[in-house]
Amino acid sequence: MKVTILAVATLFATTLFAQQPDYALRTAWFTQNGSARNIATGGVMGSLGGDITANHVNPAGLGLFKTSEFVLSPGMNFNNNKFNYRGSDTTSAKNNMQYGTSGFVFGFSNNKRSKWTSNAIAVSINQVANYNNRVTFKGFNNMSSFSEQYLEELTRDLADTNAALSNYIFGSSLAFRTFLIDTSNNAQGRFDGYQSMVPISSGVNQSYDANTNGGYHELALGLAGNMEDKMYVGGSLTIPIINYNRELTYTEKDATSNPNNQFESFTFQESFSSRGIGMGLKLGTIYKPTEFWRVGVAFHTPQIIGFKDEVRASMIANTESYARTRSANSDALNSGNAGESVYTLITPWRATASASFVFREVKDTRKQRAFLSGDIEYVNYKSSRFSEADPSEIGGLSIAGKDYYQQVNDVIKETYRGNFNIKLGGEIKFHTVMFRLGGAYYGSPYADKALDASRMLATGGIGYRDHGIFIDLSYAHIMNNDVQFAYRLNDKPNTFASQTGSRGTVMLTFGIKF
Repeated sequence: MKVTILAVATLFATTLFAQQPDYALRTAWFTQNGSARNIATGGVMGSLGGDITANHVNPAGLGLFKTSEFVLSPGMNFNNNKFNYRGSDTTSAKNNMQYGTSGFVFGFSNNKRSKWTSNAIAVSINQVANYNNRVTFKGFNNMSSFSEQYLEELTRDLADTNAALSNYIFGSSLAFRTFLIDTSNNAQGRFDGYQSMVPISSGVNQSYDANTNGGYHELALGLAGNMEDKMYVGGSLTIPIINYNRELTYTEKDATSNPNNQFESFTFQESFSSRGIGMGLKLGTIYKPTEFWRVGVAFHTPQIIGFKDEVRASMIANTESYARTRSANSDALNSGNAGESVYTLITPWRATASASFVFREVKDTRKQRAFLSGDIEYVNYKSSRFSEADPSEIGGLSIAGKDYYQQVNDVIKETYRGNFNIKLGGEIKFHTVMFRLGGAYYGSPYADKALDASRMLATGGIGYRDHGIFIDLSYAHIMNNDVQFAYRLNDKPNTFASQTGSRGTVMLTFGIKF
């Protein structure tokens, strides 16, 4: 399998660093998070309504509110990862706090003469995705090396030695300054390109270790109307707020005991952070064709998010008798400053169709006994798009910037595809106590079928409602299949780690009606 990833142009090398398709996937492929009730029923909210999470899924569901409530949803995540990289197994674990949908819903009954029976507005925040995790894998490789991406970059750009020393301060220049990458000469002793000091044919032991943290948070301002308890329409203005941090350590060591092959090891370290804020819309409707049925549709417009990324990098390499141990870091090449990149990301659009069957569907929700609900969601992952920020913010390199981002977007279209997510859930009610079960399947975002990726959820929970107070507790067990790349090359097949394992999420929701 070959995955094409384009490196940043030489013109940008001293001020920017590459945005990769993976960045877009962080804001697109995630499981439904929300209140404990919503999580316990598999994330179904396309036609159900009556829960604050509707503000982030189908805002028409807010129209079922005729009273007001305050909701708070703290939770915990338990990550347990398993990786297989070239036949070697590795495990990692990382636990952390998180939260579900929290905020206020205000319901208002209207004049009896109006066709609009009631209206509701909501202000809520939800952690759409949690980035706290640890990705670590290792294995023996005699097919490729991390260092080859630097060879490709210098060769593609026809870089001379001055450019190799100074124009790629977060990668290739570090490798060149530590003699991990060096010049090669022809038979006449003239410079004819670059070479890696890594003895790929005899193999190296590779190790990748990344600690990540942060989250994708979404503030939503919603409005919905209820027409004669038959038709509900709504919309929400969403403000995504994203923070992501990664501390990466990557190492390659000589797999032989040969002390004279001019390579012992190298370690690359990178500190990366990304901050973004943007805007989007979510629109939807719910209709009751008969007494017991509800059907709903919702559309999420692409969110436009402005990002600012910062990176620092360093490398240390031991090439034995060739150049001994050398080190280099980006701060020394960038006046002590982190590298900055400012750009815009347009996230994929989403569409949801849903149906619910409510037993004893009556206006008085206290008399409803149970429901079954299902959602089908389509996400067009390949529609993510990068674009440059204001050219004045990046030195006026507008034409080159547009060309670069167009190339990255072309890669996104080749790398990803649209796919479906399916969610099913239900609840049974015994006076003041409720029991809930659900499940969900999230399809792969990758166009290449060799990349085995999916997410399956098994969910459940209990709830209590009485005298205007409700407490819900849920657990979601998420079974992951994904892939992780330590590096990507253009000129040969890429290798990756297969990721399995699970994530457990416990959510507690406390609410007060007023």
